[in-house]
This record gives sequence, structure tokens and C-alpha cells, in this order.
Amino acid sequence: MRVTPARTNTVNYIVNPSTLSGTVAIPGSKSHTIRALVFALLAEGTSVIEAPLSSSDTRSCVDMIRAFGAEVLDAGGAWTVTGMGGAPAIPDNVIDVGNSGTTLYIGLAVAALCTGHTVFTGDAQIRNRPADALLRAIGDLGGSAVSTRSNGKPPVVIGGPLRGGETSIEAVTSQYLTALLVAAPLVSAETIINIPLLYEVPYVRMTLGWLDRLGIRYRNENLARITVPGGQRYPAFREYVPADFSSATFFLVAAAIAGTGVTLTGLDFSDTQGDKEVVSVLRAMGAVIEIAERSISIAPGALAGGVFDLNAMPDSLPALAVAGCFASGETRLVNVPQARLKETDRIAVMCRELRSMGADIEELPDGLIVRRSRLRGAQVHGHGDHRVVMALAVAAGAAEGTTVIDTAEAVGVTFPGFRELMCGIGADIALGE
Repeated sequence: MRVTPARTNTVNYIVNPSTLSGTVAIPGSKSHTIRALVFALLAEGTSVIEAPLSSSDTRSCVDMIRAFGAEVLDAGGAWTVTGMGGAPAIPDNVIDVGNSGTTLYIGLAVAALCTGHTVFTGDAQIRNRPADALLRAIGDLGGSAVSTRSNGKPPVVIGGPLRGGETSIEAVTSQYLTALLVAAPLVSAETIINIPLLYEVPYVRMTLGWLDRLGIRYRNENLARITVPGGQRYPAFREYVPADFSSATFFLVAAAIAGTGVTLTGLDFSDTQGDKEVVSVLRAMGAVIEIAERSISIAPGALAGGVFDLNAMPDSLPALAVAGCFASGETRLVNVPQARLKETDRIAVMCRELRSMGADIEELPDGLIVRRSRLRGAQVHGHGDHRVVMALAVAAGAAEGTTVIDTAEAVGVTFPGFRELMCGIGADIALGE
């Protein structure tokens, strides 16, 4: 059976306070699933991706690699991908990545491997996301990259093929560097990437881990300069997708502020995902946490604020802002300016929406200051941002009264089963229109 896209309807979450307990299985990592799909597209032969995340973001990536010529089949809990052996085909039509920034950025570099031109677009949020640094790097390496509105944002037209050479890139999102690292082994000449600025280091280490598993040669000079010999090939593979710490973050915070004991299963602390450090943050704040093999148990403690650097885990900012509302003293979430460049400006959005629920919160240029607050139910705006909606749902579960969160359909971007899993451990989240 083929993997087919799902349709979404506009819905609200109607959330009442609740107490959480029980066990929940966290679904697969979006970051690993998308990398696996792209590497399988570029590999020779047929690859198998076990336990992939099925969400609108990953289905956007499925659609993209099909456009480049891959065959993708659902084999009952695994996806099989027949790749293009390092030579993706020119797509017949415009590639619409939906809401998936990871698919967009990696796809731009993949398109530059083609001899010809590829057009990328996406939804309104994607069309407002900067890609200028990556476009310049593609040009440096022999491709062509043009923003149709001349603003460095999609729609974008990419031409190839890349030849290799040397470039310098300020990676305000790690996805810029990941994109270049995915494409570089397949070009004819050596590629040298200088990296004067790099945010979200763990996600680059995740990409390098994939290159290691696939036998790709490169020289890494402390993530300041990476040299990749050309003329390499990706072999077919079989890989299991570990559970997603970014998705687990919402359950971890919910359990810390409104739980009596929750266990999350499927999480592997040996994995490179940056958001696993959320566990360390919550433990430092006072949550009671026990880590076992592929599981985490968490119960509330006397939470206290602190200063936490989120540069390596920007997706955790919305949920940790909620945790700060229930911690004594002051919680500072800092060094995460790239949170303003996600689906929304998450620093501004979380400040605005939590304040509407009664939070004592203020913006920093690179983060948030949150003080212990008494949250109350309110009508809040999810801004069509999956992580904002889920964070507000967690806040609402520990607030007084009923909260209504709009654009809740956005949760399907990364975590379509979020509401059902939350309700399974006691949350009171109903759907409304």
C-alpha cells in the first residue's frame, strides 16, 4: 500500500484541568525520519525505514522524494524506498513542502544535484522562512538558487548540478548545514564548508551520524570546517527510527506540572537528538525523574527556576516556557534567537499567549523570562504552529477553568496522535470547531 497524504480540518482544542498518570509510547523522530527518507532517495537500491513517524511533515518529505523519482511503499510499520543511486530526477512539477522546513532546506540541496531546475514552495509559514544563506552556498558550489521574490525566501528555483568547491555558511538553523552535508558526497569534486556560526549542534551531529553509518568519508574540524571528498555513493540501508524527544518534551513538562507519575517509553538516551537535554533541565528545576532502558518516569517536584541555554534545543522553548509558569522564582530561557525563525516567532507568540492566560512573562531578544504564575483558562491562538498548540494544551491542563486553543489541526505536522495519547493518561482535551 502506498503512503498517502492525510487531510486535515480546522479544529479547536477545548482543554480542562486534569491530573496525569500512566504510560505513553512516544512516536518516532521527525528529524530521523526525514533524514532516512532523503538518504534512501539518494541511495542505490532499496532501503527499509522501520517505525517511521507518519505526520504531515514526513508525508511532505515522502511526496518530495517521489517527485525526485523514488518509489515509496508502506510495508506495515516500515517504509521501503527504492532510491535513485545519487542521481535524482528533475521533478515534473513544483515541489510543495507544505509546512516542513526540514524537507525544504534539505530538498534545496538535493535539487542542486539535478541537471536542470526545480521549483520549491510551501504554505504561508514556509514562504516566510529565510533560506538566503543556503541559497548563497549552493551558488558558491556551482549550482544556481533564486528566490522568486528576491527576499531569500520561498518560492525558490534551484538549478544544478553542484560541482563542489568551497563555501562559508552561517547556520542560524542547523538544517542549512545538514542540507550541504547530504549533497556534498555525491558531487564530482571535494566540498569545503566553513562554518563561522552554528546553532542547534546536536542536529548536525545527527546528520554526521547518518554519514558515518552509511560509510561516507569527511573531515570534521570541530564543526568550524568540514571537508567532504566527492565521488562517493550512498548504499541502501535498514534503519530503525528512535522515538522523538521533541515530542516527548510536551509529556515531560505536563507530567512535571500536573502529573502523579508518568512513564514515557521508546526513548533512547544514546541518540543524538538535542531535545533529550530537556530531561536535564526539568531535573535541574526539581522534577523527579528516573531513566531506564528506553523509558523515562517523571513525577512533579518543587519546581524552581534557573537559567537555561536552549541553543541546542530550540523546539523545547514553548513547552519549557510553560514549565517556568509553575516554577518558583524566575526562569530564563536564553541563547535561542533562532526560535524566532521557526513556523512562527515562538518567542513572541508564547509570550503573548501565555500572558493572555495570566503568565508573568517577558521577551528577551534571544529568549524569555518567566516567573511563577497562576494560569487561568482563556481563548488563545495557536498560530497554526504545532509546537505552540501543544505547549498551550499542556499549560491549559494545569490552569484554572477552560481553555480554547484554535488551529489545533497544526499538531498533525509532527504529532497527529498527541491528543489521543494525552487523553490516554488522563488529559481532558476535546475537539471543537
